[in-house]
Amino acid sequence: KVALVYAGFLGDKSFNDSAHAGAMRAVEEYGIELKEMESKEPTEWETNFVAMAAEDYDLVIAVSTQFEEIITKHAPEFPDKKFALIDGVVKGDNIVSSTFAQNEGSFLAGAAAAMFTTKTEIEGVNEDKIIGWVGGMDIPVLSDFFVGYEQGAKEIDPEITVLQSFAGSFNDPLKGKELTIAQYSQGADIVMNVASGTGNGILEAARDEGKYAIGVDLDQDDIYPGHILTSMLKRVDVATFLAIESVIEGTYEGNTTTYLDINNGGVGLTDFSVMREALGDAFPEDIVEKITELEEKVKSGEIVVEAFEGFGRQ
Repeated sequence: KVALVYAGFLGDKSFNDSAHAGAMRAVEEYGIELKEMESKEPTEWETNFVAMAAEDYDLVIAVSTQFEEIITKHAPEFPDKKFALIDGVVKGDNIVSSTFAQNEGSFLAGAAAAMFTTKTEIEGVNEDKIIGWVGGMDIPVLSDFFVGYEQGAKEIDPEITVLQSFAGSFNDPLKGKELTIAQYSQGADIVMNVASGTGNGILEAARDEGKYAIGVDLDQDDIYPGHILTSMLKRVDVATFLAIESVIEGTYEGNTTTYLDINNGGVGLTDFSVMREALGDAFPEDIVEKITELEEKVKSGEIVVEAFEGFGRQ
């Protein structure tokens, strides 16, 4: 019996839905019994977590870096219960953690955006060397995304301007849309979404304004085909499945952290196939070639992607 506790809602087509997909894989492969707790307000995070910990679940998974303090506080109260934290690290004999090199995936996304913004022959792409980035809440893990995105963009063009905005929420698509349209008005023609449910508004703005976006966490390319260049995959589904599998297989070991990076397929970009189909012969193949080259350089260590303070391999 496994419980997943979310800092938001399912249906975000992003981070939470990816965790759900990993849990559903465990349902299909192992027949686990699954309970999922969504949260409307931050005040519900702790209540939901403690409620699940108090019931007879074999594993309680906290699906967000924002559960770090909560799991630190309450896991010791349930020493016989197994916990997993997705997207953060907490030490404890009954806690396993999973973190991601989102900076590495975002490095590739920033490079792709910086190249795309020069393709003025594509409708909706202006001559300004400006790209955008809209995040949900201003928290360290999102800053790690941005550090990589900016570095990737400047790898292509050191003079490029990278706009940054935070919505203050992961569940406010209207705010996401408003911020994205504001960045388009400042000259950006492509904006990266790092905002969970808020991100649905970012992607919608790309469609409505005849502009472009980059998806996040899951493959979001076909939500608005022809308006989403690529998506930065963050394999929350893999981290979730591995945590569940470790309990089933008897390999669960507390005080350990799984690190998912570019080398083990934990982060990366989609294959651009949806955008390639939408643009046909107008699709800029040089972007794909350059991204492949940069990915190999990151894997080999020739390019070291900077991390936000406190991030990187732990």
